Amino acid sequence: MYALQLPCIIYKTQKQMDDYTAADMRCGDLDEAQLQKHFHLTDVSTKVNPYTQTRITPFNHSQSMFYGMRRPGELVSQQLCVRTLFDEFRALSRIFSLYGPYKHVIEQMITHMQNGHGSKFRSLYLDMALKEQILSDRSGKSSLLRIKGFLLRNIDFKARYLPSNKKDDLYIDISRRTILPKFDRLKDRVNGLGISVHDTWATHITLQSLLITHNSFRAVVHYRIQDHFGLDDKDILHSLYNHIRMFKIWFVLQRWVKYGYKPFITEINATVTIEGTKYD
Repeated sequence: MYALQLPCIIYKTQKQMDDYTAADMRCGDLDEAQLQKHFHLTDVSTKVNPYTQTRITPFNHSQSMFYGMRRPGELVSQQLCVRTLFDEFRALSRIFSLYGPYKHVIEQMITHMQNGHGSKFRSLYLDMALKEQILSDRSGKSSLLRIKGFLLRNIDFKARYLPSNKKDDLYIDISRRTILPKFDRLKDRVNGLGISVHDTWATHITLQSLLITHNSFRAVVHYRIQDHFGLDDKDILHSLYNHIRMFKIWFVLQRWVKYGYKPFITEINATVTIEGTKYD
């Protein structure tokens, strides 16, 4: 029997890393008629009409009591129209990020969409949030506690190694019995993490090192997670999101052929240490 060679990926999702073909990574693929008729995106912004590129006033807003006294709105440049939409996008996101050290991340991500040309987004704050989430999960479905329990049961303390044939068993154990780290807790709805990441697309868990003595071990485990900052058709057709102005602006900026601002991959990393003894 041989020792498991490290570092070793002990779990990975079926969904792939760096997946730019996913539905929520599309951009600039819809025309005005599709946006308005199929996705019902007519009343998008309170500041500007993204299709006509005119300012919205009480006299030309479709929901205004003064609509019967309609006057044409001031025509603005596409550059100013887009800048206004992104400013409104950022302002509306603040209702989902009211407090805590991560509340500013969503605005950074919106600005990255505006200026980043589809490049990956990384944040030390998101890395910190992921590590905190992993370490604070004390439930029976914690991936970290599941890995610790598996190591305690399967390490050969006499020979001081983890047998290589245990790798598949560990993969199955994580797959069937754990909930992967995500930001869908109640507090994430208002601390900025729910709107920034919420669920995740792909996860890799790597056992980087394993130090074993005659009755204890110390393991270093690395989590690599990716999410997509983009909207697909199902997102905006959802009965809730289709009525939230922030998502309407986001979808038009991303998917309208005249704008086509690229969604991007958010990558989050965390390294944690597990220690235990065979008496635990």
